[in-house]
Amino acid sequence: MVSRRALLLLGVLLLAGVSLQQQSPARKKPLKKDSGSDSALERLQKSVNEIIIELNVLKEVQALQTVCLRGVKIGRKCFLFEPLLKRYHTASDDCNALGGVLGSPNTTDENRKLADYIRENAGDDAKVWLGVNDMVTEGLWVDQTGTSVAFKNWDVSNSRSPQPDGGAAHNCAVLSSAPGGRWSDENCRDDRQSVCQFNIV
Repeated sequence: MVSRRALLLLGVLLLAGVSLQQQSPARKKPLKKDSGSDSALERLQKSVNEIIIELNVLKEVQALQTVCLRGVKIGRKCFLFEPLLKRYHTASDDCNALGGVLGSPNTTDENRKLADYIRENAGDDAKVWLGVNDMVTEGLWVDQTGTSVAFKNWDVSNSRSPQPDGGAAHNCAVLSSAPGGRWSDENCRDDRQSVCQFNIV
């Protein structure tokens, strides 16, 4: 549909260009403003704007489909594992550059499926950066938008050191690929693998 509209628009633009070139530059009388041609130009501009919007939506959909094919779709999100070891901020910036954010699961089921996906790609003892941190206010864990996270899956299995336990030195959350997908807090300067999240609109 977009291709036909684009070709139609191109044809109209070419005709308009030819028409303008055929007008004699030697005319001495000023041309009267034709309200019909103004209206046609406005409609043409509106059509161009609509085509641009449609093309941008198609580009986003295509990019998202590519991510989902390379990664995993869980609910209304696609997640893409990044095997390279990076610091938290670098991993976050790289996800942003792809049009996503560091992943932050919102439910037990989403967290479990994400841990399974990480385990399949990185093994049983992997830890990946999540888009969850308490950098601004100690103990207030927020996602990449700065919104307080309602779902948390901290590893509390060790009674002597339940997570999060790092205080001001550990402000970034990681997800363990071990069964249960437990979270722990770590130093944001550590090098970890990561997972990017792309929301399906």
